[in-house]
Amino acid sequence: MRPFLLATTALLLLGFATGSALAQSAGDRVLANYQNTGYWFAGVIAEAAGKNYTIHYDDGDVETVSSRAIRPYNWAAGTRVDCNWKGAGTWYPGTIAAANGKRLNIDYDDGDRETTQTAMCRSR
Repeated sequence: MRPFLLATTALLLLGFATGSALAQSAGDRVLANYQNTGYWFAGVIAEAAGKNYTIHYDDGDVETVSSRAIRPYNWAAGTRVDCNWKGAGTWYPGTIAAANGKRLNIDYDDGDRETTQTAMCRSR
């Protein structure tokens, strides 16, 4: 049993290290590298076709990306993010203090706090 667990763990770590999402399918929540900018936004896989995935981002955008541009959704308390303060167009760094579905409580590095939605945040 131990060799099986070690092999499974190694495969999972390899998938996460390369940034690919393993065994992702339609309906799965993911983070996707929007337009290959290096910023990861929350969304849902709408369609999976081979190594290409159509993502419906939480902010309403839609994009088809390769498997290298998606990874499992992992935002939780303690995750570092940049969020669009009050939806005004300026992004500030902070930490997720609490997460409940698509609702996030953000503690910004400058001391401000905000309750926002996943559609207003991104990670690196």
